[in-house]
Amino acid sequence: MAGREDGFRHTEVKGTRDVGWAQELLDHLRPTGRDVRRVVVWLAEAVQGEASLQDDAGALLGGTRVPLDADLVADIVAGRIASAAWEGEGRHLRIVRVERPAPSSAGVLSVARTSPFDRRASDVVTHTAQVIELLLRAHESAAAGRRLERATSDLRLAILQLLMVEDLVSARRVAAGLWPGLLDTDTACVYVLEGDAEERDRIAEECLVATGDQALVVRCPAMDGHVIVVTPGEAGGEALRSLIDRNPGVFLGGSARQSLARTATAYGQAVSALAVAHFRPDKAAVYAERTHPERLMDPVALRDWTAHVLHPLDTLPHHTRAELLATTRLGLEFTAVSAAKVLGVSRNTVRARMERVEGLLGTDFSHLTVRAAAHLALNTQVGLAEIPAVRGAEESTPTRLADLLAGTAVRAWAHDFLGRLDSDARDLRRTLRTWIAAGGNSERAAQTLGMHAQTVREHVRGAEPVLERRLLAAGSDLYEVVLAHLVLGDLEPPVLDREKPGHPDSPVHG
Repeated sequence: MAGREDGFRHTEVKGTRDVGWAQELLDHLRPTGRDVRRVVVWLAEAVQGEASLQDDAGALLGGTRVPLDADLVADIVAGRIASAAWEGEGRHLRIVRVERPAPSSAGVLSVARTSPFDRRASDVVTHTAQVIELLLRAHESAAAGRRLERATSDLRLAILQLLMVEDLVSARRVAAGLWPGLLDTDTACVYVLEGDAEERDRIAEECLVATGDQALVVRCPAMDGHVIVVTPGEAGGEALRSLIDRNPGVFLGGSARQSLARTATAYGQAVSALAVAHFRPDKAAVYAERTHPERLMDPVALRDWTAHVLHPLDTLPHHTRAELLATTRLGLEFTAVSAAKVLGVSRNTVRARMERVEGLLGTDFSHLTVRAAAHLALNTQVGLAEIPAVRGAEESTPTRLADLLAGTAVRAWAHDFLGRLDSDARDLRRTLRTWIAAGGNSERAAQTLGMHAQTVREHVRGAEPVLERRLLAAGSDLYEVVLAHLVLGDLEPPVLDREKPGHPDSPVHG
């Protein structure tokens, strides 16, 4: 035996006519055949004996166990000898040291047969040991690559979760190590791509390539078919649209440009736009393309109302307040389970935080009208600094939700929006109104309407493409529809802070 620069032993085969085994052994190095256990099984058949591969602790890695002398194995594992031969009791044994990638210790390949080892059998054992070493090294390299990929993916998710709770300092600190400059921006857009769960890893890789690693690409922890992309640059959206063109089964939803502190809001917008993308021929939609009721309201009055609604949270420490607001915002947009996965906390934590907000606001999130009003306030709150404060907190008559919904522009929007349903002979509008009043419960709505619950669900589902909104899943789409009904007086107004007479939306407010 002679040493090689790559550390592998090398033995030349001289004067051997039967080299068919060599080709068979090389076949095990093909991408479709790289399995150490199969190689050990092949070795046993090739030498017409038994073969086993074990690690330094004696654990069997492949083949059938061959009885070995413990001291001899210890010498081979320690490197004191590279190989050994033994014969007796009608058995012939060859033991070869197999190098394993650090930090693992060496393995032991042993082969036993009833007849002596001729030149062919010896060559087969020697070369098989080399192939096994190559496969172990390749396996470890692939495993290390997968570990690195998982760690990088987990890091991207951690950054997204920090952005979701408005912890921009920590998010930028974490990102700076691997992606310098990625979050050196005040604004960004969030995109959500939806496709088959089996294709998500490939789509995520295509997103990284398309954006030139200048975007935060995250495999959504809540939805198996979703990939979330936070892109600071303007070119990111166009790059992702080109990706949609190359992948027929993928849809794209994008947010309006938002400050990084509003990443959670932008994420909700992207998911909402994703629902619209399913009805678009180009399979893509951006949230800013739609007219939203809050944009039709008096911005100063909206600020005033929001400040009064969320005032009970102002006494909390900044971090606690931001955490509660971000969690509730996501909890209203998605299920508690999905919000928990996105934030990286338990669903019980999400529910506990939302219950605390409920208590502080003196309201009940089980009512869709309350959820819609709270959703409006929470999403307005993030952008309060962008709205000029003309009226002061000392104003004697605070703004009510009814005042916000009474404007000419918002009423025209509501009439036009819900009027799209009037042409359907099934009276989708009546079903939808009753379903909302029942808290989105199809069974209760069916009892009121005198129809089957499945019919209610079919009516609600039938309204989705007409309104271009997701309705059966809670979120901003549904809350816009609820607000439209409130604008037209088709639903009872929500009760906010029922125990505080001075609150503008308290039932005892005079």
